[in-house]
Amino acid sequence: MKRRDFLKSAGLLAAGTALSGEVSSARAVLDITGQAENDLNDINLPIRALKADVDKAVSVIIIGAGGRGNTYAKYAEKFPESMKIVGVSDILDHRLKSLSDKHGVAPEMRFGHFREVFASGKKLADAVVISTPDDRHFEPCMKALELGYDVLLEKPCAQTEKECRAILAQAKKYNRIVAVCHVLRYSPYFIAMREVLRSGAIGELVSIQHMEPIQYAHMAHSYVRGNWRSSKETTPIILAKSCHDLDMLRWLIDRPCKSIVADGSLHLFKAENAPEGAPLKCTDGCPHEATCPYSAIDIYVRKKAHLHVFDLDGSQDPEQIMARLKDPSYDNYARCVYHCDNDQPDHYVTEMVFEGGKTAAFSMEAFTPTGGRRTRIMGTTGYIEGDGTKFTVTDFRTRRQQVWNKKISDIPEYRGSGHGGGDLALARDFVEAVAHQDPSRLSSTIDASIESHVMGFAAERSRKSGRKEKVKV
Repeated sequence: MKRRDFLKSAGLLAAGTALSGEVSSARAVLDITGQAENDLNDINLPIRALKADVDKAVSVIIIGAGGRGNTYAKYAEKFPESMKIVGVSDILDHRLKSLSDKHGVAPEMRFGHFREVFASGKKLADAVVISTPDDRHFEPCMKALELGYDVLLEKPCAQTEKECRAILAQAKKYNRIVAVCHVLRYSPYFIAMREVLRSGAIGELVSIQHMEPIQYAHMAHSYVRGNWRSSKETTPIILAKSCHDLDMLRWLIDRPCKSIVADGSLHLFKAENAPEGAPLKCTDGCPHEATCPYSAIDIYVRKKAHLHVFDLDGSQDPEQIMARLKDPSYDNYARCVYHCDNDQPDHYVTEMVFEGGKTAAFSMEAFTPTGGRRTRIMGTTGYIEGDGTKFTVTDFRTRRQQVWNKKISDIPEYRGSGHGGGDLALARDFVEAVAHQDPSRLSSTIDASIESHVMGFAAERSRKSGRKEKVKV
């Protein structure tokens, strides 16, 4: 749907109004329901269907058959006429077999190491999905682009700013499409928020306050015990966890970031804070296990959270989970959070100045009971506040309020799509971009994504140096 038609159908643009740059009519937003003043009215923005506009299925090889690889492969399950998985690569045999069997992948298209995908020097599909660990994004992406593949690249793009810029240059050199998995851009919630901003409903955007609550158990699982615990082995947490947020802020403000300053540290999860008598592992009879909120036994066995890492084949049997925690292949998740080899900050704050003097403040916090982004947007004539699932628009002049509160999970085709529907919506747009060879069908083009990565690397330099950093794209 063209943006003009989209705005008309949403009531954000009055019929016959000229659309030149930004839409100026805030009243059009606030009057769309015809309700009495001071009523809390719905914002009726359409949610686009997930079926891709393609003539034939785009063929894809999944490189990395873990959680994220399976997430994007779900699109082929729901819409086989739009996307077909023709190859799978993973170094773990059970993951390789599971995803390959599900999609009927031929034996000769089942690869171990990602280098095997490219060994023949021939292009074997239209595109590849690179959903390997963070430290294994750069090499397969560069090789895929060289061989002529279009690429869906899991974030962060690479471990260093230099490598990120090299991916951008490689995409330009071979004229290939690279879509980075900045899935928040594709969620109906943030799409609606951006359209309200662009409609002029709150006047000129001046500043944003944005918070990402990681959630205490998620922090312990992923950034203390888990795969992203080391900034040196993966990427700094501002990129590993929050490059979504930097990217989304840049997308909402729609101006280049000029400077950034950051602070934060690893406050709690270190040996000096371990309670007396705490062993190296929660499974070794810790005297504090019953009261520790970060207990591995409580998180995995009792609450049954984050079980995907244990390859349980759908089982949630407590004895099997406990056995996994004692298995050398998985027992890093049994470690006491105060006795891990982690270095990622558990709180992180940044302040950004964008072109035109617009500002944003971002806070990433480990110590919260739930996840879900929180956003406040200040404009010259109005205000938006959202909690990740709904947002309210307030007009200063009329005091009217309107709310966007769509239940994405109630839409059948969106069920099972994470990030508020953004996962499968990204897959749809990527499939269309590849089928039509049109990168403009993506909102997260490689140019835009590298820009927000540069912001993240600048933030980390600032955090370590204590100085404000200029952002140079």
